[in-house]
Amino acid sequence: MAFNEDLAERIRDQLVRRKNIEEKRMFGGLAFLLNGNMLVGVRKDSVIVRLGPDEGEVALTELHVGAFVINGRAMKGWIVVAAEGVEEDDQLAGWVERATAFVGTLPAK
Repeated sequence: MAFNEDLAERIRDQLVRRKNIEEKRMFGGLAFLLNGNMLVGVRKDSVIVRLGPDEGEVALTELHVGAFVINGRAMKGWIVVAAEGVEEDDQLAGWVERATAFVGTLPAK
């Protein structure tokens, strides 16, 4: 399954100044990890965002946001933002910051 390379590059630009970031192919796309924990990813033309259970529930009420479903099961605390929700760099930056706020609290792997 291909992923949007331009979107991945925009995420790289958002994360370039952060330490302990790595890239890994996951979920049929490309994931960006912080301290070994998945932060955000690109799957087709959408962005996968890890927000934690509480923030994830809140995010599901926002435009262009849906549940991140793997093997028919919604992953609690993870969401998918459609391309329309990350068209602008400030939109993408907002999702990256929200993910960093949660993932930054997790123990390193």
